[in-house]
Amino acid sequence: MIIRAKAPLRISFCGGGTDVDPYPREKGGAVLSATIDRFAYASLIEVAESRISIRSLDYDLVTSFQPGDVPPFNGELDLAKAVLRHFSPRRGLDLFLHSDAPPGSGLGSSSTMTVAMVGLFKQWQNQPLTDYDIAELTYQIERIDLQIAGGKQDQYAATFGGFNYIEFFDKAVVVNPLRIRDSIINELEYNLLLCYTGKTRLSANIVANQTRSYQERKPAVVAALDQMKSLTIEMKNCLLRGELDDFGQLLHTAWLHKKNLDANISSTQIDLLYEIGREHGALGGKILGAGGGGFLLFYCPFDKKHHVAAALEKAGGEVVKFSFEPRGLQLWEKK
Repeated sequence: MIIRAKAPLRISFCGGGTDVDPYPREKGGAVLSATIDRFAYASLIEVAESRISIRSLDYDLVTSFQPGDVPPFNGELDLAKAVLRHFSPRRGLDLFLHSDAPPGSGLGSSSTMTVAMVGLFKQWQNQPLTDYDIAELTYQIERIDLQIAGGKQDQYAATFGGFNYIEFFDKAVVVNPLRIRDSIINELEYNLLLCYTGKTRLSANIVANQTRSYQERKPAVVAALDQMKSLTIEMKNCLLRGELDDFGQLLHTAWLHKKNLDANISSTQIDLLYEIGREHGALGGKILGAGGGGFLLFYCPFDKKHHVAAALEKAGGEVVKFSFEPRGLQLWEKK
């Protein structure tokens, strides 16, 4: 039997950072995000031999070991090892992993891959895990077991899918699916532009710096997080009402606040690409994820988008087509 899983990557419009403890425990956080048609894939194949094999097709890495004898974390395939430690399989299996985006892209790829793997073992072991359980277990594996600095939004976005306004509290996370008219979603998709900056980054370092600054109560960081939470609510309301130009302008305002969280969120190259986008007609935009590299997102009036795309490509950016994906984690079996 073969079990397969795919989970969608996400675009976070606003609120990233307010989902990173201790901010949500103390003040409550909020994130506005949507999943796109880029995925993390995982396959689990039962084998007769008493061995477990993990293969990453993206990194051309493979490791094998006996059931119940998961090797120590060493920086290679650690997410998969941590998932296996939790589920403790006693039978032989092959695990194949690959993603449409590398870690550090700003699209939540690491968490999304972990969601896909948790889904596989839920299906294989017939465990009664809800979507909330899957997302919370993924968070535990990444942030507690592996001690990778980061927030909570990616795990929930990948599991639930679609457009969501996600609230983070001390003891709970609440996913609010947004009922947005198809015409608004189509127009938003038509006006958004995704540009790869050409490099990835280690998001955990940026998140750790931001968390330390918040814990030290640095005024600029505290104020930026508070403003971003407020802007998240405004942007959600703009989406629901179809006020998309206002939404685009709020993206710009949120980006200015996001840059105050840590000096490494932006760079000379990111600032250059962003200014080029704005000069050629984009109303707003932001770096996705923790920052430092990965993908830039722009909101452009429809008659300016092709000018923005051409200018970004000329400056060394790579414009990538995408569509919104309404579904979250998907699981199926191949007999």
